[in-house]
Amino acid sequence: MKTTTMTGVLALTVLLGLGLPSAWADEGHGKGYGSGHDGSGDHGCCGDHGGHGMGMGGHHASTGHLLRGLLQSQKEMGLTDEQVAKLKAIQLDLDKTRIKAEADIMVAERELQSLIENDKTELSAIEEKLKQAEMQEVALRLAAIKARRDAMALLTPEQGQRVKAVHEAMMQRYKDGPKEGHKEGMMKG
Repeated sequence: MKTTTMTGVLALTVLLGLGLPSAWADEGHGKGYGSGHDGSGDHGCCGDHGGHGMGMGGHHASTGHLLRGLLQSQKEMGLTDEQVAKLKAIQLDLDKTRIKAEADIMVAERELQSLIENDKTELSAIEEKLKQAEMQEVALRLAAIKARRDAMALLTPEQGQRVKAVHEAMMQRYKDGPKEGHKEGMMKG
């Protein structure tokens, strides 16, 4: 029974870490660069919802979940003090990179909107601003991928296998969709 409970707690924690990236867009993390001022995702230009396909559900979001999940389940995962310290450093670096990059992207998007609204703006200037915003997003996504790889490299093979097993189980449940009981519970709440 104790093993089942611990496995369930570990699974839930790692699911949160590897789970659905949309959970990142909660109040505690701001609206992110993919969101408009009203939280709709629409910056008001061209009806393209900001032009960022990844939005807050990007690689940096799921990497943040992974790091938080590992740190929250450090005892269940058997993480050493050294692993915890390194994971916290990776998490801090990613958070700093994300905050700076999202701010830069939001500014670039706002500048782009201003350029688009001015009928006299050359298309080349608009194109340059589009490329600037996209390159900032690429840099952020790459930083998140690097952070995820760095975090996984810190784990022992057994710890890495546990994370992968929980992730695969979560993905299977996601593919299967919610069960009837869960649908009803969500509808009532």
